[in-house]
Amino acid sequence: MGRMSGRMVGDEEYVARVRRHRPSALLPLIAGASAKYHLDTWWKSPYRKYTPWSLADAARVSLAYGNEHRQGATEADLLRILDMYGQLDDHFVRGTADLASLEGFLLRTAGEQFLYQEPPYPELARSAAMLVQTTATRPARCLRPGWEEDLLGTSLSHYVRIAQLLWTSAVHSGGRFDPACLATAGMAPVCDIIPAETITSVTETHFVTDSAAFRKENTAARLTADPLRRRFEYNPLRGRPFLRGYGPGYLAPVNHLIPAKASPLGIYYTGVARYGSAFAQDLGDLFEAYVGRQLALLPDATVIPEIAYGRNRARSVDWIVITNELVLLVEVKSVRPTQHLRLATDRRLEELARMLGHAYEQIDNTAALIRNGHEEFADIPADRPAQGLIVTMEPFHLANASLPDSWRPATGVPVTVCSAGDLEYAVTITDAPLGRLLLERAADPQRSTYALREALRDHAHTPNPILEAGWDSYPWKGTAPSPVQ
Repeated sequence: MGRMSGRMVGDEEYVARVRRHRPSALLPLIAGASAKYHLDTWWKSPYRKYTPWSLADAARVSLAYGNEHRQGATEADLLRILDMYGQLDDHFVRGTADLASLEGFLLRTAGEQFLYQEPPYPELARSAAMLVQTTATRPARCLRPGWEEDLLGTSLSHYVRIAQLLWTSAVHSGGRFDPACLATAGMAPVCDIIPAETITSVTETHFVTDSAAFRKENTAARLTADPLRRRFEYNPLRGRPFLRGYGPGYLAPVNHLIPAKASPLGIYYTGVARYGSAFAQDLGDLFEAYVGRQLALLPDATVIPEIAYGRNRARSVDWIVITNELVLLVEVKSVRPTQHLRLATDRRLEELARMLGHAYEQIDNTAALIRNGHEEFADIPADRPAQGLIVTMEPFHLANASLPDSWRPATGVPVTVCSAGDLEYAVTITDAPLGRLLLERAADPQRSTYALREALRDHAHTPNPILEAGWDSYPWKGTAPSPVQ
């Protein structure tokens, strides 16, 4: 990535540079740049500086610390701000040249950047595929008939398409969505399916904030006062990507954050804010069943749900997959990286152990039961290798890396952590049996540390029919019409 100057920049200097400009002048420039360099086209931006994460932080600083008694802003000012962001000081630069320092740097970088690089199609398709088209194996606490309208103000199908409509508008209208456009003739086909009042109400309720609310949430969400970690903290634009009070309609400083609101993760946070842990438990039950549906796509494989065993009816891993090459022991964890991981605080290993440690133990215990011929596992072949797979709702990007791993319990079988997206990709590979590929990956000291998708990227695969069914449940299966401003 190009540099306009070679020195490191302190966070205070960077914040002061952003604060030089009034938000009403800088934020529309940021939104316009985000619209111009949407998706991954920022690679073609000047000096590759217009990354969604740098634009998001510039917007965050302007909203949190700026005021309207400042000067205007130009494109040159924005480029200078983004250049300074790319040269911000970091703990890794100040630290020692050891694996712990490298691990912290990589965790912070992953938390900063990878959120903006998840492909929107599977994220949005997964919402319907998991939340509507999957049947949980346990009674629901919150996700009962009518939950969509109660929580979202409309059906999940319409909610996802409203998010797509807002995203399309932001990309094609310099970061803006103006509800007035819904009265135009060009939007009639849209409003015939989703009433304009519903689009406006859902947008205002779930996608829009103002500067005062943003500042309050930004302050409350801070986990540390460390200036070197400030830019990695939670950005409230993730929860509400549009702003009111900055020109016609609503302004989205970073349009990449709009579709994420309708992803399972976005709906998770919306639901937990409303219903608390009961919603998280329901979503976890659905996710476990959803993983079983994905595993059932594997050809020539037998998928067995968890097995109760022993006098106390203890439970095995969630799913056991028998293939010709191996036995795959699958434990499902509906977890996502916490702020301690994204910031690489001293609690990061403790957090990893809390969220994933039990899954390793479950896999190891189940492997031992199979190996020792326990009666409840007599139908599981013990004559072939076993591997463990921990499937998480969101990616844990460094979970397989050979970095400091004191948190990771020792296991007698290889264990891989993969996300829902990785699994959706892996089960559709067509040019080789997945079992064989997993064995080859485990035998390779380098590839075994990669994310699962990266290790399998060179293989042919077919579209995932479960995701396709989720996507086909939405209106406007192509791209939503672009609003006429």
